[in-house]
Amino acid sequence: MATTATASRQRLGPPARERSTRRDRGRRVIRVLTPYLFLAVPLALLITFTYIPVANMFNWSFTNWDGLSKVKHYVGLDNYVQIFTRPDLFIVFKTSLYYIGASFVQIGAALYFATILSFPGRLKNLFKGILFFPYLINGAAIALIFLYFFQPGGTLDATLRAIGLSNISELWLGDRGNINYSLAGTSVWRYMGLNFVLFLGAIQSIPDQLYEAAEIDGANRWQQFRHIVLPGIRPVVGISFILAISGSLSVFEIPFIMTGGANGSETFVIKTVDMAFHFHKFGLANAMAVTLLLIVLIVTWIQRRIIPDDIGKKEPQ
Repeated sequence: MATTATASRQRLGPPARERSTRRDRGRRVIRVLTPYLFLAVPLALLITFTYIPVANMFNWSFTNWDGLSKVKHYVGLDNYVQIFTRPDLFIVFKTSLYYIGASFVQIGAALYFATILSFPGRLKNLFKGILFFPYLINGAAIALIFLYFFQPGGTLDATLRAIGLSNISELWLGDRGNINYSLAGTSVWRYMGLNFVLFLGAIQSIPDQLYEAAEIDGANRWQQFRHIVLPGIRPVVGISFILAISGSLSVFEIPFIMTGGANGSETFVIKTVDMAFHFHKFGLANAMAVTLLLIVLIVTWIQRRIIPDDIGKKEPQ
């Protein structure tokens, strides 16, 4: 009987071990495939709504398509030649200079407030919310708010009259000398909250022991900012400049809603939209979009070369 039982266990043993091995293999396969299954949907969305449209944009930029016809005739590099030879197309980039200048003001103000509110003080959370709140508002709503703010007799003029400065009232959106300053100032108010939060998070990640050691050595607030805060957040400052410059080159919604690009406020993106939907030159508009994309990539590459990712990091001793 014992011999029979042993023989029976020997016959049942190998299949049981094989089933266990197959289950282990199945679990390993599931563990390996699970991350890819979770990535499948976002990758499909990214390919569908980003890479395929970009590929189509490159393809259509070599045609004279009007956006309506089913036939697209390839014209080679003619659209790109027009961009760089027609002054009315490429000269609108000068409007971006106002926004580039405003981005420096925006980053400086955000860094100032982030530094001030990183130190102990009263009502810090209230002021943090006030500074970040504009970034949460929709861009179209902000454009409409400031459209009434800058109109003749509007909020700005009423405020100036209330404090006795009515003599400096201007046509803020009607004068070619003021319009781009007004629009760039609107962008500063809107986007400063984003830079403020980035700087504040970076500053708060600096160890408190550094501040304590600096105070023991007699360092004042300016010296702490110069030798502790600024070196500690330089990578974030570099990223902020990359985002600010790229955004300045592709400004659209605020000038489009507030002025429609009139009176010298037209940007390259507004010109691209007009070329596509007003003049029905989709091929040329796609070439302009590709040109803007390449300019942004080149500017970003130059900035990353000037301010590399490892800036602020020191080699281990």
